[in-house]
Amino acid sequence: MSLSDKADLSTTATGVAAGAVSSIVAGGGIIAALSNAGVKSDWAYAGAFAAIGLTYVSYFSSRGKKGDDKAQADRWGIFISTWPPTLLALGNALKIAETH
Repeated sequence: MSLSDKADLSTTATGVAAGAVSSIVAGGGIIAALSNAGVKSDWAYAGAFAAIGLTYVSYFSSRGKKGDDKAQADRWGIFISTWPPTLLALGNALKIAETH
């Protein structure tokens, strides 16, 4: 692959990304609705990092428990640990909507 092929690939990728962003913003959808409602990307990022912290709190609090209480705390930690990737993706989508 030559340098000019890489430049063409970069231009194509940029064009596709720009098209996707414009269709999200122009076409509406959940992200546009959240953005229009005033939800900020920073809030989603803060929620993701809070969820990471809550996961650790749940994990370490379960270490001192016995029996069913320990299993319940472990399950809460696993449940909360599924939130950060979703919130980070939502934050990225909102950031894109904010810049366009």
